[in-house]
Amino acid sequence: MKCIFWIAIIFLSTSCKSKNRKINVAKPEHLTENNVPQIGQYITEIFEDSKGNIWFGTLEKGVAKYDGLTLSYFTQNDGLPSNTISSIVEDKKGTLWFGTHAGLSKYDGKSFINFTEKDGLCHLRISNLLLDSNDNFWIGTWGGVCQYDGTKFTNFLIPYAPVDTYLNEDTKDWVTEIMEDSKGNIWLGRDGYGASKYDGQKFVHFTKADGLYSNNVQEIQEDKNGNIWFGTRVAEKDHPDENKRFGKGGITRCNEKGCTHFPEIEGLNNSDTYAIYKDNSGNLWISTLNNGMYRYDGKAFKNYPIPIPIMSIMEDKNGKLWFGGAGGLYAIDTKGTIANITVKGPWK
Repeated sequence: MKCIFWIAIIFLSTSCKSKNRKINVAKPEHLTENNVPQIGQYITEIFEDSKGNIWFGTLEKGVAKYDGLTLSYFTQNDGLPSNTISSIVEDKKGTLWFGTHAGLSKYDGKSFINFTEKDGLCHLRISNLLLDSNDNFWIGTWGGVCQYDGTKFTNFLIPYAPVDTYLNEDTKDWVTEIMEDSKGNIWLGRDGYGASKYDGQKFVHFTKADGLYSNNVQEIQEDKNGNIWFGTRVAEKDHPDENKRFGKGGITRCNEKGCTHFPEIEGLNNSDTYAIYKDNSGNLWISTLNNGMYRYDGKAFKNYPIPIPIMSIMEDKNGKLWFGGAGGLYAIDTKGTIANITVKGPWK
């Protein structure tokens, strides 16, 4: 099985230079690896629940929960099926769902109930979760998409776009993204096959032929004007010849008039984009591998020099933006101050 993309990203160590706020840290045996005081070497998901708790999914240390006072960790020892967390959602009952690399996990605040292929799950390795506006539960995996109605899992078949691509057999059904737009369309990204829009009846495919940089779509986001933004990775990186692993990748913005690139913005055109996030003000935050983060307000791009490749972004109820990636956790407060957040903070 081909390794998940962030394992291939070179780990960039970081240090905390700001004053730390003392907090009560639970389960110290889960906090660090080799005594590195990051919340995790790889922060793969960030989620704020309805109670204001912030959850940090990691690649190697399970999920961390910060409740405003205490940072605590949940791992396989507590009932999770895997210590690799890829996605987190909360349903209307307040139940949390964790996508892991060994199945789906349901958490009611006290215990975990896990679901695997024996229960009908389409694949153990989960990549993303979505609860849409109609309460449909979408589960993207490395083996396609399935839906869960609370009782049973049902496979959801996506037709393949007609593309000529270099594909590894083990990733052709890797569903890299599931997103619902403002019109209720469901967008699905799949490694090597671009993106597909499902309106409830039919599919429309978006590929390089339509203007995308690459058919290896990793992220899909709608902006405040209804444009759809695609983050892609360089498809040529899969080429068996290491001297030919270069090509186009990055950001494409599309609407009914066509697609647009941003060749003047460094890091958005010949590299990989793994995170695009729309904040509460309608700004887009776009990750790069080596050029920090960009904020796009609809008119111009502003760069924020976060020194690690970012995989996950979330704005909390207080307006603070959290960025997790290959190297730990960062935050930007409402004043624009960037800080590395370790197990000791700074949380405020």
